[in-house]
Amino acid sequence: MAAATLEDVDQQLRDIITNLYFLIQQAHAYSGPGTQQSMTNEVKTLIDNLVKLTNTSRNLTTNVPYFVVHEYIEKARNPDIYNRDLVEFVMKFNQSLKGKSEAFGQFRDILGREMMSAIPDIKDDVRKVLEASGGKVEG
Repeated sequence: MAAATLEDVDQQLRDIITNLYFLIQQAHAYSGPGTQQSMTNEVKTLIDNLVKLTNTSRNLTTNVPYFVVHEYIEKARNPDIYNRDLVEFVMKFNQSLKGKSEAFGQFRDILGREMMSAIPDIKDDVRKVLEASGGKVEG
């Protein structure tokens, strides 16, 4: 059987939610044997959809990093701590990249300005490069 996709699981969950919604409606508007038969059919459909979801979940590929399994689950630590630590690491990394990007941008602007003042013959070319790369063109 082919590997299941998240779209398959999503659709199956939607079907189950629809079944439950119809059961709530039928229970609320119960009017005798006709409703009972309809509810019985809806429960059977719900069970079929739950079985489909269970079978699909067996074919759904899931990748849990070994580090999470070993350091958090096997040692009975809360895996949410891993999420928090990962988010903090990513935020620090993004700050570092932002700083590097801004530093390179400033270096580009300074280098361009110094090149335009030192070599006037290439002033137009340097200006084009600065404009194309988002630099600040002075003078």
